[in-house]
Amino acid sequence: MKQIAAFALALSLVTAPATAQEAEEGVDLMQEGAELLLRGLMNEMEPAIDDLKGLMEEFGPAVRLFADEMGPVLAEMLSKIDDIKHYEQPEFLPNGDIIIRRSPDAPPWEAPDMTPDENEEIEL
Repeated sequence: MKQIAAFALALSLVTAPATAQEAEEGVDLMQEGAELLLRGLMNEMEPAIDDLKGLMEEFGPAVRLFADEMGPVLAEMLSKIDDIKHYEQPEFLPNGDIIIRRSPDAPPWEAPDMTPDENEEIEL
C-alpha cells in the first residue's frame, strides 16, 4: 500500500503542468492517483471488513438478546441516578454484590419524583 501511495505522490509531483492543456492533464493524473490510492486502501481493508461482518453474524444474536433483556433494567437503573459521572467505579464484593458509591465531591443528590399517577396501576 505504501508503494501505491508513493507512486501516486511521485506521479503527481513529476507532472507539473505548464500550459492549460497540461494543467488539465495534471488534474486527470491527480484524480487517477487518488483513485489508485483509494482502491489500494479498499483492497487492504477488505479482509478486515469481512472479518468484522463474520463477527457480527456470530455475535449479533447474542448482543441483540442481551440488549432486549438488559436494556429495560439498565434504563430503570439510570432513571434513578442523576449523572453517571457523579459515581465512582463499581466495587465487586466476594459474595457477588456490586457497590457503586457516589463520589464525595459530587453535588447533593435529589431523589426523582417517584410518586405514582392516580391513573397508574400499582403492581403487587
